[in-house]
Amino acid sequence: MKEFHDCLKHKVAYVAIGEFKSGRFSEAQRLYEKAVSTYKDGFKGAYLLQKTGTDEGIAVIIWDQIDNMETNQSEEYQGIMKEMNSLFATPPTTSYYEVCSEIQSEKPA
Repeated sequence: MKEFHDCLKHKVAYVAIGEFKSGRFSEAQRLYEKAVSTYKDGFKGAYLLQKTGTDEGIAVIIWDQIDNMETNQSEEYQGIMKEMNSLFATPPTTSYYEVCSEIQSEKPA
């Protein structure tokens, strides 16, 4: 019966929505990519979206389960985040979402 319940598990998306200080988005992007590169167990993918012509963005990080995010917060990661936090115009809003659908395009033959 355990196998059936394992199939019902959903991935979790950590979503942060925020705005960086004027002209600082590219620096924040560099730090985001550096922070994400530290992730190991349970990490499934990440996206950073920028609203065109602004310093507003949305970060989406996909995990097997929420506990994996917490266990991947190494000392290196914490240092990167401390540096990134100084770039925000205001603190970002953050939430966790259950990934209910995942649709990928078919690759050409």
